[in-house]
Amino acid sequence: MTSSIRYLPGSSSLVLDSPHSGTAYPADFAYACDLQALRSAEDTHVDKLYDFAPGLGVHWIEAMFPRSYLDANRDTTEIDVSLFDAPWPDAVATDPKMLAKVKLGKGVIWRTTDDGVPLYDRQLSVAEVQARIANCWQPYYAAVAEAIDAAHVQHGYSIHVNCHSMPAIASSHATEFPGEAHADFVIGNRDHTTCSPALAELVRDHLSRLGYQVSLNHPYKGVELVRRFGAPEEDRHSVQIEVNRKLYMDEKTFELNAGYAPLKANLRSLVDVLRNTDPRQL
Repeated sequence: MTSSIRYLPGSSSLVLDSPHSGTAYPADFAYACDLQALRSAEDTHVDKLYDFAPGLGVHWIEAMFPRSYLDANRDTTEIDVSLFDAPWPDAVATDPKMLAKVKLGKGVIWRTTDDGVPLYDRQLSVAEVQARIANCWQPYYAAVAEAIDAAHVQHGYSIHVNCHSMPAIASSHATEFPGEAHADFVIGNRDHTTCSPALAELVRDHLSRLGYQVSLNHPYKGVELVRRFGAPEEDRHSVQIEVNRKLYMDEKTFELNAGYAPLKANLRSLVDVLRNTDPRQL
């Protein structure tokens, strides 16, 4: 579709997407903070953790652009109007839950890093942000929609997994729970509205049996991608899976650690379960 995303169509009922693992920093980003601070926003190596999936017939979508350039897991209305040098002409969110993240500097266009450091020493133009949305956000959502539709048409149901990673300890401007020590995995389905409770429990039980500490809907419930595409009443199930970075990498150097290979093998076992699960039978 576009060089801003990687889309590999599959043949199974399972769709995986990784909106935050991109590391291709566009020339027009013109950020003013340290690159290391920006890199901490990446879901580093999540694309590698799941790189076996296309070979199993799983639909795969990933963002090539970094999350700090445009957050593909936010709605385009989650806009901080203080960023611009002119009035923003498009819709702006009024939902308090959406506005809470915008106030933290984490709208679709970030204002600050996870530690509260400003990204820019300038105001952005309306045109450059509209271009980011057109070139990155829109193709990404089109690809996810296409994959889910294809899976649903072929199988009569679809399972969409929104793939993320999280720091071992929540940063000051990342969530509403700064300083919280995260579980090994957090499963989010927006309080059972984007996938069936049974499917969420299947994911949690499988990971728990593998020895992981698993939390459900805290502190991450799932954001725009699962909200937009999850419709369990239509046999379209979307679930967000956050994996703790300490399990597979050094958070300071971004180097993979000895836990990477066993974690990847366990994620493959989860993917095998999901691609062979009909949620209508749960």
